[in-house]
Amino acid sequence: MSDNKRSSDNELKVFISSRDSKCDECDNELGNHAWIVLKENKGALCLTCADMDHLVFLPSGDMALTRRSKKYSRLSALVLKWSRARGRYERQGLLVENEALEKAEEECIEDAEQRKTRQAQAAIRADELDRKYIAAFSARILELFPSCPRGREKEIAEHACRKYSGRVGRSANAKELDEEAVRLAVIAHIRHVETEYDKLLSGMLEKQEARRIVYDKVGQVLKAWESEGSI
Repeated sequence: MSDNKRSSDNELKVFISSRDSKCDECDNELGNHAWIVLKENKGALCLTCADMDHLVFLPSGDMALTRRSKKYSRLSALVLKWSRARGRYERQGLLVENEALEKAEEECIEDAEQRKTRQAQAAIRADELDRKYIAAFSARILELFPSCPRGREKEIAEHACRKYSGRVGRSANAKELDEEAVRLAVIAHIRHVETEYDKLLSGMLEKQEARRIVYDKVGQVLKAWESEGSI
């Protein structure tokens, strides 16, 4: 292991302490929320003793500025802080050389409009792909469940495929229009819309018990929707 604690991509790391800290080299009391560097066999060092006190802090948030600042900075460090809520260290930003940050800021100003245009085009393309995916998912529902009431297939697809939802429509299998993934989306819709499932949940009934109660009804509707011309 090298003298400096590094991340998987070999970035130097600076930690914002969550308790009172002391520099093991200069013996200065650093207090709480101190910025420290961990060194093997030397403990915690303040930024001055780690020869990093000339760097400036760039908070996370601007990807282009961060990328360029890191590119131009001969020395940089990833700043991390412990999150009790999530039980892990989370990125706060970077320490970089001031000259590198200034150069990066100039470049970002110069091509801001160009990057804005590219981002807008990418967003439009993503929305277009999502519309096509939802349309394909809807068509697959009607293929597998030809008696699904017209209009419901779109409602099911839009709900199941909603971005960042973690729903079944966002799974890898669903994106391949896998029959089982589509079936699960349809079952979920039937459970919520065609049965008293939501009412049972609102009555503080456990999910598994509520599903057991509506199981037969879900099966009946599913079978009817699978049959040609049954509805």
